[in-house]
Amino acid sequence: MSKLKVISEKSVTNNSRIVGLLAQLEKISTESSESDTARHVTSKILHLVQSQEKTRKEMTTKGSTAVDSLLSTLENMKDLQTTLNILNILVELVSAGGGRRTSFLVAKGGSQILLQLLVNASKESPPHEELMVQVHSVLAKIGPKDKKFGVKARINGALNITLNLVKQNLQNHRLVLPCLQLLRVYSANSVNSVTLGKNGVVELMFKIVGPFSKKNSGLMKVALDTLAALLKSKTNARRAVDRGFVQVLLTIYVDWHRHDNRHRNMLIRKGILQSLKSVTNIKLGRKAFINANGMKILYNTSQECLAVRTLDPLVNTSSLIMRKCFPKNRLPLPTIKSSFHFELPVMPVSGPVAQLYSLPPEVDDVVDESDDNDDTDLEAENEIENEDDLDRNFKNDDIETDINKLKPQQVPGRTIDELKMYEHLFPELVDDFQDYDLISKEPKPFAFDGKVRGPIIVPTAGEEASGSVGLVRTGVALKEKVPPPDREAGEGKPASVGAAEDSRGSDRALQQQLDGQTRAVPSVSGGSSDIVKALDRITLQNIPSQTAPGLAAGLKKDCGLPLTVLTCTKACPPHMATCGNVLFEGRTVQLGKLCCTGVETEDDEDTESNSSVEQPSVELPDGPTLHDSDLYIEIVKNTKSVPEYSEVAYPDYFGHIPPPFKERILERPYGVQRTKIAQDIERLIHQSDIIDRVVYDLDNPNYTIPEEGDILKFNSKFESGNLRKVIQIRKNEYDLILNSDINSNHYHQWFYFEVSGMRPGLAYRFNIINCEKSNSQFNYGMQPLMYSVQEALNARPWWIRMGTDICYYKNHFSRSSVAAGGQKGKSYYTITFTVNFPHKDDVCYFAYHYPYTYSTLQVSTPN
Repeated sequence: MSKLKVISEKSVTNNSRIVGLLAQLEKISTESSESDTARHVTSKILHLVQSQEKTRKEMTTKGSTAVDSLLSTLENMKDLQTTLNILNILVELVSAGGGRRTSFLVAKGGSQILLQLLVNASKESPPHEELMVQVHSVLAKIGPKDKKFGVKARINGALNITLNLVKQNLQNHRLVLPCLQLLRVYSANSVNSVTLGKNGVVELMFKIVGPFSKKNSGLMKVALDTLAALLKSKTNARRAVDRGFVQVLLTIYVDWHRHDNRHRNMLIRKGILQSLKSVTNIKLGRKAFINANGMKILYNTSQECLAVRTLDPLVNTSSLIMRKCFPKNRLPLPTIKSSFHFELPVMPVSGPVAQLYSLPPEVDDVVDESDDNDDTDLEAENEIENEDDLDRNFKNDDIETDINKLKPQQVPGRTIDELKMYEHLFPELVDDFQDYDLISKEPKPFAFDGKVRGPIIVPTAGEEASGSVGLVRTGVALKEKVPPPDREAGEGKPASVGAAEDSRGSDRALQQQLDGQTRAVPSVSGGSSDIVKALDRITLQNIPSQTAPGLAAGLKKDCGLPLTVLTCTKACPPHMATCGNVLFEGRTVQLGKLCCTGVETEDDEDTESNSSVEQPSVELPDGPTLHDSDLYIEIVKNTKSVPEYSEVAYPDYFGHIPPPFKERILERPYGVQRTKIAQDIERLIHQSDIIDRVVYDLDNPNYTIPEEGDILKFNSKFESGNLRKVIQIRKNEYDLILNSDINSNHYHQWFYFEVSGMRPGLAYRFNIINCEKSNSQFNYGMQPLMYSVQEALNARPWWIRMGTDICYYKNHFSRSSVAAGGQKGKSYYTITFTVNFPHKDDVCYFAYHYPYTYSTLQVSTPN
């Protein structure tokens, strides 16, 4: 349309001009005969609106009657040119003003007037093209701001008008484009989507979308957005599946992926994926996607997009579709009910425990519980205006793509003044720890030359340590020389240790004694670093308690019992003497795999005879000590537990101390969740690469652990241990399944288990696959705890945070609605972490948090 030239008058300001023109328009709108004048006035207003932002603001400010005058003229005036001028004015207002001006127009009743104008204009044959373009453009802008727009359009009969325009003008892209934009707005209402689907809108969309072409990419983008909105209706999604359009979408996507080398059409590619995401909301769509080899297609294309960071939206959407279509499986267990059952003294027949155990194992079987069998016309009976995405259950709500959100907030949620009441509980609220020179790394081992030169001052636990040894407030000195153990005296050697293991066994005993003094190794630089280095190389010596009176007295001060070496009934290697002592009366209890042989040290010099080494005796400081191991065993004997434990875990037997270095929050690398999920999807695509071998199973007491050297050994048969089953997935990857709470079929978050048989230099991945929480601190920098026996024997008896590539996400294992208490689609979550073990054939323990057994509580509680 040619723009009318308006001659500006210099003596009149812009404000007064627009006010005067609007006043003229308001007067003319009541007189239909003044069409020429109306045409002239609206053309002047259009010129001002197109050229001046100030005019646009003034017309849409609160209290202005400009929009009322325009809409009134539009409703009453039948002149075509005047109508076009007003429509162009409205397009300018809503295009440049954002949501506020659009809402302003809706509030003035613009939706109803424009829809009526559309209906009236459609009665002409043929309809005026320019009028249709403009009215569809305005409606497409204001429709999303009107909550009742879908109902208004359906009542006025505007749905079929727009649809028929598209059918009759497929080659007229200028007219089709705004029509498709308005169809997208109509489709936000599910009833409208069903109505349009019955009139062939889905088939029509597939006539517009097609293989890669450099022409009309804008129209293709809008058509795909419209199609994705339409396919959110289950009825339309079924129609698309029945006509084979899932395969068509995959073919189109592959074609655009191959030809869009410069990634200029990412929005079109994402639009295709959005349509696939909508159609796979139903079970038939997911089945069609699998049958069309969609998993492999999207996996391969997404892997090719990883190198380009700007294509992350494509990778994330592909991941969502693949996760949604991954067949839901039940956990590889005979039942998800706990392996341990405790008969309650009183168990009501109608109670939850009785009902739980009366359910057959088949109730755990998972089926696709999509409501695809509902009446196809049900959507037409329930009008839900502007409903949310129907695939809300399939959103990647467990995926955090913004790494900055994973970092802890530096500003507390409440002011410091409000938190002062908690100062006595949390000193970190007022102390500035930035001034402390804390060790951020674990101290390196010190090359011990065979003698301990003293005196060495060791600070006690819980006390402040400074950079100078002289500033330590409390400590002990290694002041007495202890004669070497008498190898000829039979009473000086425990029965559990053979002659060939005198050196290693004695290392262990002395370290148990020394551990009580090293509750807090100095965590500062300067002279105290020498203390750490010296303590690191003091080995565990098997010195009888009577040869270390200073230590025995110190232990008795705290526990009342001397610390001796635990014996066991484990079968020892041929070159070892047999351990003949029974720990428990009535049942045998073992101390792990190293109770006899110890751990091979990396330095052969450590195993030399100790006869030439002056062994120190230490006097117990005033601070707390590690518990007495003999006392702990006596307590364990009397601890009753539903599971029949047969072993004592090393951390519980030896005790442990806090790590003497600062533990930092782990920063998660970008894309680690996405990578782990992709590796899980590989299980379905490349099934031949999966080992799927059970290596630990509590439900099968007759199961024998494989003896291959490259397989890790697992164990959880000790107090507070929790690990039910382990499956080797790949060579160094294991799926771990936790046991639910006793008399329950859920609550799987706590884990505590033992691992052995590892090789250093290899990355082992552990996946705990039956967690239930929707999110976890493992997504925000938390790491699992690990306790190494060999590190403990080297004077480092503490739990440390260990693991890399840690994340927490929803997996493809699920529970039936009956097993989940009536909730549909209850999925499990995976904790995954990777560990590189520092020592060969070590025995390591992993835990969710610091274990604190009931027996430890009994030891710690004074009588």
